[in-house]
Order: sequence, then C-alpha cells, then structure tokens
Amino acid sequence: MTTTRIAPTGLRTLLLEGVAAIAVASAATTAVAAAGRGAGISLDIAGAPIPLSGFATLTAFFSLIGVVLAVVLRRFARRPRRTFTATTVVLTLLSLVPDVIADATWDTRVLLMITHLVAAAIVIPVLARRLPR
Repeated sequence: MTTTRIAPTGLRTLLLEGVAAIAVASAATTAVAAAGRGAGISLDIAGAPIPLSGFATLTAFFSLIGVVLAVVLRRFARRPRRTFTATTVVLTLLSLVPDVIADATWDTRVLLMITHLVAAAIVIPVLARRLPR
C-alpha cells in the first residue's frame, strides 16, 4: 500500500492555493446562502437583507486575512501548521458569536453559522497542509 503525503511548499504555492481556496469558499458560501434562501430561509438581519454577493465578498475578505496569517506564521512561527490550525479554529468558533446574537430568526442564524463553517472547512485545510509542521 502506498500513501501520498502533501509536503509543505514555497510561498508562491501557498499563495496560489490560498487564492484558489478563497474562490472556492466564496462560491460555496454563496451557494449555501442561495440554497437557504431558496428553501425559504430569510437572509434578513435587523430587517435588512444580506445580498448574496455579500457572502462572497465577506468570505473572500476574511479568507484573505487567513492567507496573510498563514504567510506570517510560515515565516515567524516555530510550528506554523499547528499554530495556524489552532488559531484559525478558534477564530472560526469566535466568528459564530455574532451569528448567535444577531437580530434574526433562528433559521437565519443557523444558516449564517453554516456558511462560516463551510468557508473554514475549505480554506483552513488547504492552507494548513502547505505549511511546515
């Protein structure tokens, strides 16, 4: 039996794969939001609707912060992969707090939390596997 191990690579690969992960995560969160809206879940917070493009934009913005974090940790952390993974998991959990307290229906809150988890499930592993242990 053979196993395939994805080895850490250079900065260029980290950045390229990070940008690809951002694109995939942005599309995925938008699709989840669209599916939720199609299923009758409101995308309104405090009476104001969240446009579908808002999901893509915010996912891309915060995922880009994740790429920057990966680059910085790659350079300065003693254990970049472990530090990145632990940090981003904590940040993902913290990102759920505003959704829980949002002025929205519970199904809207759950949908928002799902979009956060979908983005994290796409971006974190892609970046982490390209960082040195």
